[in-house]
Amino acid sequence: GHEVLLIRKLRGHGAGKINAPGGKVDRGETPLDAARRETWEEICVRTLDLACRAELRFLDADGSSMRGFVFVTDRFSGAPRSTVEADPFWCATRDIPYDEMWADDRIWLPRVLTGECLVGEFLMQGDALLDHYVTAVDCAGLAVEAARRVE
Repeated sequence: GHEVLLIRKLRGHGAGKINAPGGKVDRGETPLDAARRETWEEICVRTLDLACRAELRFLDADGSSMRGFVFVTDRFSGAPRSTVEADPFWCATRDIPYDEMWADDRIWLPRVLTGECLVGEFLMQGDALLDHYVTAVDCAGLAVEAARRVE
């Protein structure tokens, strides 16, 4: 509906920030598999019918980089609960606390929540966003990428 399930990250990369459940893709796993696993590990919710809505690439000025996928669903089982990883909470989409999130989130998240599929690249320096490029794409292509196993 008009709410999104977010977390306050308690440890690891982005600790203290508001985000969504997520994490690294393990060897032999697809990004879709990882999204399901990470959501279960972080907030004890089993996701159903996940749809890939974005592929995001992050390059930090220090030379490190990361590639991520964004999945959405309105179907799940279980009640979100806190773990050592995260404190989950429901938030009205009009009240998303962007000031407590990564700087790039305010660029792509509203578009994903309206149903767009995106590819984006973000140049960061620590928490600061230096530059970015985001474009709308065909969702089918994202689904193919999200189904590829990491070797």
